[in-house]
Amino acid sequence: MYPYDLIEGTGIDLYVVFLCLGIFAALLVFRLLADRAGLSARLHNLCIYTAIGAIAFGYFSAVLFQAFYNIAKLGRFVINAQTGATFYGGLIGGAASFLGIYFGVGHIRFRETREHVSRFLTVTDIAACSIAVAHALGRIGCLMAGCCHGKVTDAWYGIRMAYSGQRVVPTQLFEAIYLLLLFALLVWCFRRAKGYNLPIYMIAYGIWRFVLEYMRDDERGKTFISFLTPSQLTAVLMILGGAAIIAVIATLRKRGRKEHEA
Repeated sequence: MYPYDLIEGTGIDLYVVFLCLGIFAALLVFRLLADRAGLSARLHNLCIYTAIGAIAFGYFSAVLFQAFYNIAKLGRFVINAQTGATFYGGLIGGAASFLGIYFGVGHIRFRETREHVSRFLTVTDIAACSIAVAHALGRIGCLMAGCCHGKVTDAWYGIRMAYSGQRVVPTQLFEAIYLLLLFALLVWCFRRAKGYNLPIYMIAYGIWRFVLEYMRDDERGKTFISFLTPSQLTAVLMILGGAAIIAVIATLRKRGRKEHEA
């Protein structure tokens, strides 16, 4: 880990570098897969501009969620340079703003063709791949910063924390590896037009994050369910949401086949 400025006084450290690399990788993956899927230039541009807006709002949402998490530790709500950010907050805020902008602007730009509606599932398939690779690189950034760490351990895989000098479970590294494997799976599914990338990501990451929380050792706050952390509760909602999306997609496809046969 190296949680220090690369150039002293600039505020640019490896966390920032990997965060930027994650955003760049996400946009690049989206561009490559959108071309492969044959999205029109107009729809592709809408997605890119919408994604940039979603990233900006998602970061604000990530910091906001982290501020609420920090209440358990600080005893008050505060946002400053030390607040930090949480992935779940960024995902929820980013997804909400993406949908709002995408369908709002899309309704105006594609009023006649409604391409933004007919190709929406393809867009979500590509978006899931982009999110997974960005998330993986972001977790490497967390490893460099020393946040989101696991419990103290003497095991061979432990990594020494720069601030405390203790060896901890590198949950950030484990998660980065898992997400890269998930990214590969999602790209494979996309190339074979499976059509369920978004719910696969939601369910697969939700299960992983639920289990990973038992290895985490940083304060994440509490929920109204005493034995679940906020991240575990969100993971459960992601899993249920993913299952619901699969059911909806399957129903729509079944209805479409019946209408086609009729």
